[in-house]
Amino acid sequence: MTAGQSSSRLHWLPFIVAATFFMEYLDTTIIATALPQMAQAFKVGPNELSLGMTAYMLTLAVFIPISGWVADRLGSRTVFGSAIVIFTLASVLCGISSSVFEFTAARILQGMGGALMVPVGRLIVVRNTSKDKLMQAISTITWPAIVAPVVGPSLGGFITTYFSWHWIFLINVPFGIAALIAVAKLVPNERGTQRRPLDMVGFFLSGTALTSLLYGTELASHTETNLTVAILFILAGIVLGVFSYRHGMRSEHPLLDYSTLKVPTFNVTIVAGSFTRIGIEAVPYLLPLLFQIGFGLSAFHSGLLLLASALGNLGMKMFTTRVLQRFGFRRVALNNAAIAGVFVLACGLLTATTPVPVVLMTIFIYGLSRSMQFTTLATLAYADVSEAQKSAASTLWSVAQQMTIGMGIAFGALALRIASYFNGGTDLASGEAHFSVTDFHWAFAMAGVVTLCSALGYRMLAKDAGNNLGGGARANAKGR
Repeated sequence: MTAGQSSSRLHWLPFIVAATFFMEYLDTTIIATALPQMAQAFKVGPNELSLGMTAYMLTLAVFIPISGWVADRLGSRTVFGSAIVIFTLASVLCGISSSVFEFTAARILQGMGGALMVPVGRLIVVRNTSKDKLMQAISTITWPAIVAPVVGPSLGGFITTYFSWHWIFLINVPFGIAALIAVAKLVPNERGTQRRPLDMVGFFLSGTALTSLLYGTELASHTETNLTVAILFILAGIVLGVFSYRHGMRSEHPLLDYSTLKVPTFNVTIVAGSFTRIGIEAVPYLLPLLFQIGFGLSAFHSGLLLLASALGNLGMKMFTTRVLQRFGFRRVALNNAAIAGVFVLACGLLTATTPVPVVLMTIFIYGLSRSMQFTTLATLAYADVSEAQKSAASTLWSVAQQMTIGMGIAFGALALRIASYFNGGTDLASGEAHFSVTDFHWAFAMAGVVTLCSALGYRMLAKDAGNNLGGGARANAKGR
């Protein structure tokens, strides 16, 4: 293969990976609107089906940490292609399920595929993209995670209304086959430079820590559950996480290599970035509830309003690279986090009498800032990571991302329950809740404050952070 052919092949990698990411991220959000129809088909209550969603999430928590080790041992193309096969096959099994047991088993299998597909796909892109092109590549693979949570519920509602819930899963089949063919032809099969033994202690600690954290946050997001139980699971996850960190720092071949946190740019995107994601990710949970419970809108009309956020997310993708090149990573991360925080607060000021154009503009600008921040963080994370650390960094990044998405939803739910409690509408122990518009205002305020406070973490970045990726290139050229 000539150098030109090799370069052309690598050019397509971000698009292939982005397509598989969209398939996986969409699948985690599209199912919510289909639950009533699925429950009717299985002859159970909707709450019983939540077991399938929880099983999928917990399977991700267990197997994401091992993804880097498997890719280094078996080869990135082998693992990525196998993950697509597992995910697609599991989608078929979900689509033809006839009971809760069958559906839950299929979702566990699907979670195994998703746990390997996302971090290994990101690793493939990072390993095969030069620093000067990494900004654009990361921007390409980031958009599915930004857009899917917004368009998923609307698309799911359309499919279940006009077709059948089975197609929510079966539509993955042609995409999975196309992606597998592309992977076989275009993705190189790279292995790690060292043959590390499997860190079983680290696997156990990381798996149990993430499972406890995510299960606790999942419980906290359901108003009918006892909040004390949810908090105990979260605390257990934090304690196990501390043990996992201490083990990882002492182990010669850790499953999760926390030494990558010694890289300043990576550390900031993980630590400060996690708080930013928690605050921002609370909004997709709170807004639909505000529109439906607070404003009395239908699920369909609520979904239409939320499309403004999707347009903001997609629209920003055309400008992220140019904005980062013009202003640099530090200024963008710091100022955009502040903008995002302000518009999270602004969402809490919306009322049933707010003019529709104002509602749409508020949600649209929130979508713009959300897209800009997530792309900035995902790109900056690899600015100073060495080649030898890329596998470990990709795994740790995927763990942090998965954890903070769940925690964002749980934070939104918890903030809403706390606001309702102080307004006399919720019993925190029993979970019995009656939410008012005022409760939503306070919940958005809490999410906005978390987002604004996270902006302070980006002050720790060096002024030239990410310049090796092209950040601030135009400003630097103008200065000279």
